[in-house]
Amino acid sequence: GIIGFIGNDALNGILNGLELLEYRGYDSAGFAIRRAGESQPEIHKCQGRVKDLREISPKTGDYTCGIGHTRWATHGGVSDTNAHPHRVGKVTLVHNGIVENYKELREANEVEAVKKLKGTYALVVMFDDIPDTIYATRNVSPIVVAKNEELTILASDPAALYEYSKEFFVLDEKCILKATKAQVSVVDFNGQEVQ
Repeated sequence: GIIGFIGNDALNGILNGLELLEYRGYDSAGFAIRRAGESQPEIHKCQGRVKDLREISPKTGDYTCGIGHTRWATHGGVSDTNAHPHRVGKVTLVHNGIVENYKELREANEVEAVKKLKGTYALVVMFDDIPDTIYATRNVSPIVVAKNEELTILASDPAALYEYSKEFFVLDEKCILKATKAQVSVVDFNGQEVQ
């Protein structure tokens, strides 16, 4: 299950959202979160349940943006290291589904690899140099998005959104969502705006 949260009290928003996604089954859980204006997120992850994750999480903090994940290990073993989120360079992400051509993309080191993904997937990404912003894309695997005056939240299941809004939209396949607390925009892979 995936959760993304931009707004005040993001820490509790992410942990509560992950608990609402527990019914999907998983063997590890984790999140990446940052304070307003900070570039690098703190990453907390572990094998086990969300209650185990809560035990190793900060108890308070002025966190305003983050992404989280509950995961079944399909590639690699069940371990703290293999739990999501993953971070490489300035990119932190969580992922649902299976990217069938990941080896080819890794070998090619493609900058615009998202256009070349094959498989059923949902990716939610934060970049160090783009604060308080979450990006998402999907193919078959769902991403739903809700927004109110206080926050923007996205998830792999509407159940994680209902505390904040009863209205949401499903991100179109093969589009890129850019979400901040104030605004949500969507473009297709050619950069054309999607309503």
